[in-house]
Amino acid sequence: MTSQTTSTINAYTIDGDLFKVIKNDEGQYSLWPEKKVTPAGWTETGFTGSKAEATAYVDREWTDMRPLSLQKAMAAHQ
Repeated sequence: MTSQTTSTINAYTIDGDLFKVIKNDEGQYSLWPEKKVTPAGWTETGFTGSKAEATAYVDREWTDMRPLSLQKAMAAHQ
């Protein structure tokens, strides 16, 4: 009997890959593989970098985690 080792590759976390930062209409951010087409409902922010760089960019830019619709609703009640 032989033993086979299989490994899977997660296309979203390969070291050395570039990620683009995308944003939806609710102001929510996401990292997306730079080589993949941006999904419908999301727009590119113009930032591309390593996973660590893209994460740092999101941490700097996305300071209010509430969706924009909630932010607007709460502001209307003030």
